[in-house]
Amino acid sequence: MSRSRVIPIDSSDLSLRDVADVASGFASIRLAEDELRETVSHSAEVVRDWVDQGRRVYGITTGFGSSCDNAIPRDVLEQLAVNLPRYHGCGIGPLLSEEQSAAVLLTCIRAMARGVSGVRYAVIERMAELLERRLLPVIPAIGSVGASGDLTPMSYVVAVLIGEREVYVDGEVRPASILSDLHLPPLSLGPKESLALMNGTSAMTGLMCLAWRRAERLARLSAALSAAAVDVLHGQAAHFDARIFEAKPHSGSRLAARWIREDLGVENHPDPHGGRIQDVYSLRCSPHVIGALLDGLRFAKEVVEVELNGSSDNPIVDPQRREPLHGGNFYGGHIAMVADLVKSGVANLGDLADRQLALLNDPRTNRGLPENLVAVDGDARVAHHGFKAMEISASALAAEALKLTMPASVFSRSTEGHNQDKVSMGTLAVRDCNTILDLVETSHVIHLLALCQAADLRGIGSASPRTRLLHEAVRQRIPINSADRRMDQDIATLLAMYRADELPVGEDQAR
Repeated sequence: MSRSRVIPIDSSDLSLRDVADVASGFASIRLAEDELRETVSHSAEVVRDWVDQGRRVYGITTGFGSSCDNAIPRDVLEQLAVNLPRYHGCGIGPLLSEEQSAAVLLTCIRAMARGVSGVRYAVIERMAELLERRLLPVIPAIGSVGASGDLTPMSYVVAVLIGEREVYVDGEVRPASILSDLHLPPLSLGPKESLALMNGTSAMTGLMCLAWRRAERLARLSAALSAAAVDVLHGQAAHFDARIFEAKPHSGSRLAARWIREDLGVENHPDPHGGRIQDVYSLRCSPHVIGALLDGLRFAKEVVEVELNGSSDNPIVDPQRREPLHGGNFYGGHIAMVADLVKSGVANLGDLADRQLALLNDPRTNRGLPENLVAVDGDARVAHHGFKAMEISASALAAEALKLTMPASVFSRSTEGHNQDKVSMGTLAVRDCNTILDLVETSHVIHLLALCQAADLRGIGSASPRTRLLHEAVRQRIPINSADRRMDQDIATLLAMYRADELPVGEDQAR
């Protein structure tokens, strides 16, 4: 894959898009070596001085968590640093994808490059090389409560640096020991380095960057499909008149309404036509549903980018005063909050698509289309049921997505000897968000298949601009449903096209 954009890692901030582009392989990073080496070496030197002085500093000369009162003899400090990732090697569940692992690794690099974590430049350099060569840590998804950061998931990053556990190599899971054969021998970690890498929010933040980008794209797809639904159902384009959205100017709703007008090929102030004076809410209110997510994403972007570009481990090193700052920056409450917000907005898009699909199938609401969009003529048509079961599948997807919208942050649990007695559940919130995205993206491609079927039944020549573009792309790979047949393969094909950005859903992005 060609990576045309190079993103510097220096004193400037990363954006959510930067993380998504690097994780997906569309961009690479470049360490500003001279600047970073000076910045991070100072704090690493301070940590070494603390050790030499025998200073009592959490996780450097003491045990971890509720064991923080245990003084650690100097001659076993190296063992302490290695044992931390080892005893956190208890992750379970599905593995993060290579893209997700890359996002986690980049987020960790960004945090360490702030120069207040006591990590040597060599450690950052090694992580950057792993990212550049796509030798990515294999990370189980489950095992973090979101404070003290993402200890268990991030232990898999540290383990790879010391030559343990597994890495992705050319898409395959291989023992991390293979890195020595690739001229990347194990690192010996200094005091605080394993703690700094693990005791932060890099996993949840990296995953949230990818979830945010997916939600942004999904909002645009939802607008395109809503426009197509209005088109094939002969709905009122006047519901999207710009003056309506100037009267209550939520920026997200205004943007969604503009997208729908453009997709329908109408002016800012389209005239109402004859027929029903007002469409049902799933058509008429679609910009408001989509707009709520867009406005939530704008807020989420601000919050996540603060987390992305901050230092979230503990203790923080004040290199000027040479003091340790013991605190709680590892607490993932902000990520939990925005993940819970975004996942509710995304689930509402799934509900919207489900309702629009029901309109298409029902002869009482589909303005003259065949029941269940059956494209069979003659007496045999009653033996066919078209998109009836597709509606059931979309409903099942919507229900499951809506079920997962319970805020994860309210499920805080006391753990680890009651040291971690109030935790964020931020990583769980982000995992829920990604699961909801999986479900709702799938419901949207089911809806798109139904819209293309309806456009064929209406006559594609009379369709609006976006409907024609989408129909053409879909029909290049998936034929019309001219008689009852399995459609699971159609769903899988179209979902893969969407995720590969092969569908003309519109160029505008939320800002």
